[in-house]
Amino acid sequence: MILIFGLFFYSKIYQYKDRLDPRFRGYFNFLDKIFNPILSFLKKRIKPVQVGQGVAVDFSQFVLLLILLLIINLF
Repeated sequence: MILIFGLFFYSKIYQYKDRLDPRFRGYFNFLDKIFNPILSFLKKRIKPVQVGQGVAVDFSQFVLLLILLLIINLF
């Protein structure tokens, strides 16, 4: 459950990572060490889906969320 919250936090503040307060930068860096390698791996295998002209959606975070939810349901 904590990883799902962490993924949500990570995805919301990723674009603002350079402007984070030092306290939150520590949280972000911790989550980045966890999620960045996983998301990079998934992005290589799951290509963005074209949803409009010049608009594509990266589904790697959705796939990771699905995996985390499945793990929670198994345990």
